[in-house]
Amino acid sequence: MDLDVFVAAHRAEWDRLDTLLKRQRHLTGAEVDELVTLYQRTATHLSLIQSSAPDPRLTGRLSQLVARARAAVTGARRASWRDVTRFLTHVFPAAVYKARHWWVPTALLSTAVAALLGWWIGTHPEVRSTLAAPSELRDLTRPGGQYEAYYSTHPATSFAAQVWTNNAWAAALCLILGVFLGLPVLWILFQNMLNLGIGFGLMSSAGRLDTFLGLVLPHGLLELTAVFVAAGTGMRLGWTVIDPGPRTRRTALAEEGRAALGMAIGLALVLFVSGAIEGFVTPSGLPTWARLTIGILAELAFLAYVYVLGGRAVRAGETGDVDATERSATVPTAA
Repeated sequence: MDLDVFVAAHRAEWDRLDTLLKRQRHLTGAEVDELVTLYQRTATHLSLIQSSAPDPRLTGRLSQLVARARAAVTGARRASWRDVTRFLTHVFPAAVYKARHWWVPTALLSTAVAALLGWWIGTHPEVRSTLAAPSELRDLTRPGGQYEAYYSTHPATSFAAQVWTNNAWAAALCLILGVFLGLPVLWILFQNMLNLGIGFGLMSSAGRLDTFLGLVLPHGLLELTAVFVAAGTGMRLGWTVIDPGPRTRRTALAEEGRAALGMAIGLALVLFVSGAIEGFVTPSGLPTWARLTIGILAELAFLAYVYVLGGRAVRAGETGDVDATERSATVPTAA
């Protein structure tokens, strides 16, 4: 395609569209129809230029023009409480449900790795000696030691906020870095399982595994599930780079990326709940059985939320992606 000839042939249409957009509040009915027609033509022109003779400056101008025209034609849309309700009852649980084939195996394998590391550390004194001096290990594991004091050394509110921020950031990293073939996600996940395995091994070697589980499980069940969901989704995003399936790689990454962004928002809410449990329930004076019951109920509620609401939403056609009206416009690739 001769770009100069193409520009000369259609510049008047682009200028006319720009003029109509500048005075869109005062258009007649015929001018509104003209604006819609010019928007469709310009979108096609942009697609042709991008595929045949890409020119950064011209592409930038037409992209901006098409975006303005699309906003004028479709109208501005404001978020409402209905959007929030739909996200919480349909979009987010559907996205988590659809990703279950990634995060459920991730959860099972990661838990096995943490248990194996804990067993290895707990049954091999020479391994424990590489972690810290014997006196330091005793300070960590003794009654009232650092493992127990960790949950009560700060005010509950600030501690819950700190835990929530750290966990939400870790989940967001899993989702964002998944695009790099999922490799950074594996490292983040291993670090989490290593920390869990060390605590498991050290406390079990001191004969205080019941105390450790009583401290970790109330909040850890929900917290780790959220991390596993984020990690599984991140690895699915990485696999999309390798194998986008029947979709183009660009389309697949856009769809999975938007779903991952929504997942980050939803998981932040889930981690807020687990952070509240860690800040207020874990260090409380409640008996162990009561703290464990709260943690188990929170975990079961989340799983029911995903499998009941999410499964129902998926069967109804929900994809976990944003509405079609919120996606980038799909334009023809030929005139």
